[in-house]
Amino acid sequence: MDVPLLFPNSTSTAAAQLKPPPPQNVCYNATEKGEVTLTTTMKRRLLLFLVIKWVLKILMWSIFIPWVALCFFFPSKFVQGHIHDPVISTSGVPFGLSVARGSFLLRLIDIPFEHATRYHVWLGHLTMLMFTLHGLFYLWAWKMDGRLLHKMLEWPNAGFANLPGVISLSAGLMMWVTSLHPVRKKYFELFFYTHQLYVVFAVFLALHVGDFIFSTAAAGMFLFLLDRFLRFCQSRNTVKLVSATCLPCGTLELVLAKPRNLRYNALSFVFLQVRELSLLQWHPFSVSSSPLDGKHHISVLVKVLGEWTKKLGDRILSIPDKPMKDLPLLTHSRITASVEGPYGHESSYHLMYRNLILVAGGIGVSPFLAVLSDILHHIAQRKPCMPEKVLIVWAVKTSKELSLLFSFDVQSICPSYSAKLYLEIQTYVTRESDPPLENGIVCKGMNCSYFPIASNSGISGLVGTGNNIWSGIYVIFSTIGFIILLAIVDLFYVKPFGISSGWLTGLLFVICMIGSVVTFGALVVVLWYLWERRDSNYEKCMENDSKSGEVQSDESMMHTAAVTTTLGSLSTVQYGRRPNFRDIFCSVSNDWGHVDVGVIVCGPSTLQSSVAKECRSQNSRGRKNEAFFHFNSHSFDL
Repeated sequence: MDVPLLFPNSTSTAAAQLKPPPPQNVCYNATEKGEVTLTTTMKRRLLLFLVIKWVLKILMWSIFIPWVALCFFFPSKFVQGHIHDPVISTSGVPFGLSVARGSFLLRLIDIPFEHATRYHVWLGHLTMLMFTLHGLFYLWAWKMDGRLLHKMLEWPNAGFANLPGVISLSAGLMMWVTSLHPVRKKYFELFFYTHQLYVVFAVFLALHVGDFIFSTAAAGMFLFLLDRFLRFCQSRNTVKLVSATCLPCGTLELVLAKPRNLRYNALSFVFLQVRELSLLQWHPFSVSSSPLDGKHHISVLVKVLGEWTKKLGDRILSIPDKPMKDLPLLTHSRITASVEGPYGHESSYHLMYRNLILVAGGIGVSPFLAVLSDILHHIAQRKPCMPEKVLIVWAVKTSKELSLLFSFDVQSICPSYSAKLYLEIQTYVTRESDPPLENGIVCKGMNCSYFPIASNSGISGLVGTGNNIWSGIYVIFSTIGFIILLAIVDLFYVKPFGISSGWLTGLLFVICMIGSVVTFGALVVVLWYLWERRDSNYEKCMENDSKSGEVQSDESMMHTAAVTTTLGSLSTVQYGRRPNFRDIFCSVSNDWGHVDVGVIVCGPSTLQSSVAKECRSQNSRGRKNEAFFHFNSHSFDL
């Protein structure tokens, strides 16, 4: 299985994540004096963030770790009699499971999923470490008493059931081992499918500890169930491709249909499944189009690297450029997909910096094409837009990849962009010392196929940066339903029949959680879906697209037949070297002066570390009349 293509399989350094939040309340007509005030504010936020971070660290190491050690590592009669250690064993679960793709909690505090996955990984390691030590010390105690096998298979009606605990721990260990970086990187499919054992892990944990203790982890699990059910409903929807283009560099551009009311930001990503290739494999890809490119379409770029993407490329190349009109519609639509998302920031923070540096490695330039398109559309439509200077630094292996820049037409979006936007593109070809002989020839797409699409075949708006009102109603109704089901079970089953078995009450607790989501939550989802259909004029627009056989949008499309000014013609290419970030940042600091500069990086871990290190180095100087760099990472490790 392919490693996620547009998100390099890497994790940012800890320092890379220690960034203040982007400025939220910014006047778009700020003066130079206002910029100096903004810099001071951001520095204060950074200082406050670091203080809070270290206070939490001290509290964890001085209080939490000794408490866990007391409860877990010494299963003596005194500890067992006075402290219920399963309470601690489940304490990390609600926080780890709350990190889901479309988590309402993450959307509320505007933390994107690709950043929250690091939190999930760290807390997952800590939780499994505690679980494992907890189990090992109990096994050691039972071994010393000569009752190891008997205690492991014990499943009493009262108290803790040991056998479910053994099963839960075994499932957790399998997930933990396969999620380690060396295993995950080399055997991604093994990691992905083994991680589905979370169902076994959670259910048997409830059987092990009972309903009362399991309720300490219920909040996180309930949020995860809410998100998982929405993603299941969204993925059942069939999404048709509007067009598929194979570029000379081997990159595929897929244009997917979407409803008018689906909201997303330029730095978003989707999970894509192509049913003709596999019913199980889901791959994350960055969105390469701006929300303003078209109200009914969304684009992604896919780089052909592994088996799955190679099959996708071969299938696109096998489709004729212009389907024959006498063939049935089913023959034309040879690629169908399922989509989860879009996911990403709730706010377009790239529009909140007056100056931007976009650093990309390889196909990591894809989200920056969306960012640049978004900025140009804002300028063309005279919408509030902070960026005035944009520097793109792109490192690629071969010059063949440069054809991606020639597919982006700047003037078709904003003909007068040069009057309001300073745009500079520095491209570095690392594995070639000289330009190729055919340098200067503009490459066209090798193959472009358009597909007629039927109505109601776009991406569902249930997940991602969707409607917050309906999301809130969904959470509230599901929570109320959970309380109602718990009360019904308690009044009409538990109390009348005198149910006291811990494992049975734990099982009933899990059933009530699932039942509330698939009944009360499903009712809201149905109403949500009907409301979206009524609110959107999507069907009529899709019929017009089918008749024209072309990709239409309310604004000019990003790719046009007559290329006027492309990013390729605006870029300076250097061969046989890597970008020197010290020289680049010093030059920016001297030329742009004392301003705030947003730095966004999408690339491998080495690239992110280099940029983060240089940002720290430049900011630590504290000199006047020099730029202050705010680091942002747009990569995640799945």
